[in-house]
Amino acid sequence: MTTVYDVPADKLIRKVAEELKQRPEIAPPAWAEFAKTGVHKEMPPEDPDWWFIRAAAVLRRIYIDGPVGVERMRSFYGGKKNRGSRPNQFRKGSGAVIRTLVQQLEAAGLIVRDKAGRKVSPAGMSFLDGTAYGLVSSAAEGTSE
Repeated sequence: MTTVYDVPADKLIRKVAEELKQRPEIAPPAWAEFAKTGVHKEMPPEDPDWWFIRAAAVLRRIYIDGPVGVERMRSFYGGKKNRGSRPNQFRKGSGAVIRTLVQQLEAAGLIVRDKAGRKVSPAGMSFLDGTAYGLVSSAAEGTSE
């Protein structure tokens, strides 16, 4: 059976983002077009669909690492802050972005809250594995032609 582990992350995230765009529960809040994704960034994202791409990436990360909390996800989405002539230092990513995404994914029924953190629900697992299977089968059809 095909799972998330069998598909390249970039292709899976792109496909899952397209699928999440169709769900009414996943929608960028009003502040999303002005928000940076962390203090280490200088500008907000330029891609208008960045919210859905980050939602797909968070969902995949929870599938792989779960159960996880927002604080651990902030560490994963952090980066180096340019401090001018001083050495760069690591800074965590935006907690508000990740927290809002996790709440939206919970409302969509793709993840559930556990004592240890949040993990992918059976419906979310089926959704991700089905998307991964679709990518593998479409790639197999493309190579046989």
